[in-house]
Amino acid sequence: MRKPREEMIAETRAKLIAAGRHAFGTVGYAGASMDDFTAAAGLTRGALYHHFGDKKGLLQAVIRQIDAEMTARLNRISAAAPNRWQGFVDECVAYIEMALEPEIQRIMFRDGPAVLGDISQWPTSNGCIAALSSSIEQLKADGLMVGIDTEAAARLINGASSHAALWIANSQTPEETSRQAVDAFRTVLDGLRAGKG
Repeated sequence: MRKPREEMIAETRAKLIAAGRHAFGTVGYAGASMDDFTAAAGLTRGALYHHFGDKKGLLQAVIRQIDAEMTARLNRISAAAPNRWQGFVDECVAYIEMALEPEIQRIMFRDGPAVLGDISQWPTSNGCIAALSSSIEQLKADGLMVGIDTEAAARLINGASSHAALWIANSQTPEETSRQAVDAFRTVLDGLRAGKG
């Protein structure tokens, strides 16, 4: 029995994304050839063009997939914390530390910005700002965060964590840079905590 068309389309897209993700994660965007990942997926260039337009379109799809996985991981980290404030801090720190993971480092924080431009302008950035805004509103409502404009705080925290991750990903000593970034970031967040005294 033949598979429904929607299922075949989804399988083709998934194969191309998996092959692209593997290539981008191992040899990088510049080193990855369209023929390599279409062959790895058992598909043609035509399938790649049809579903993603070009190599850049495939990179965007891979980044969306990794971003969704990172978000799910961050949500689990936040949910596992003993309280809402600690969950917020743990989630922000974990995002920065993910820049040490080779696949995330190369695809999200090196090749992504090099090919797609400023990370703050990516379509996924709006979702990050919205999620941070929601967390900040809740922290303020619970009396855990100082009175601060929610959108401004969300954008500043998002920008600081993104730039910290970029700094780590492009550092000659990423482990050391990560420690520096995380220590400084914890201090910045602690400055936003209400009722410390």
